[in-house]
Amino acid sequence: TIDFTSNIDSTYDVYCFKFYDCHPQNDNVDFQVNFSTDGGSNYNVTKTSSFFAAYQNESGSATSLTYASDNDLAQSTGFQMLNDGVGNGNDESCVGTLKLYNPSSTTFVKHYIATSHRYYYLDYAIVDYVAGYCNTTSAVNSVRFKFESGNIDSGVIKLYGIS
Repeated sequence: TIDFTSNIDSTYDVYCFKFYDCHPQNDNVDFQVNFSTDGGSNYNVTKTSSFFAAYQNESGSATSLTYASDNDLAQSTGFQMLNDGVGNGNDESCVGTLKLYNPSSTTFVKHYIATSHRYYYLDYAIVDYVAGYCNTTSAVNSVRFKFESGNIDSGVIKLYGIS
């Protein structure tokens, strides 16, 4: 896991996480995120979201734009999927951006939007779109990224504040 437990405060209106070439130890695993309101002791903020994806396989014979209701959350405290089925081959990884809006608000829910791309373990190029909200009026002050199992073998995740 990679935890951001500091520098998410009222300094900026938007916090942008960029992840580069995150490569899992295990094959066919989901890259996920969750949020905390207690400084990172528990990553269990209630979330509601939607998820859709567009894909094409390497031969060009299979393409689709799909609403993936199985990857949605409906008032769930579980981890939000950003990419499913990321491969662990030497050339496989996922990249993307997650934006968290106004995490320090104690009045409104916290919206998030993620756009990312993955090299699916069955040789597909897939772009994923996720949008949702953390259903809490407590300030979100920590964020955790992880693969559903195994380690993050390599990759970089950077945090930016946007005024």
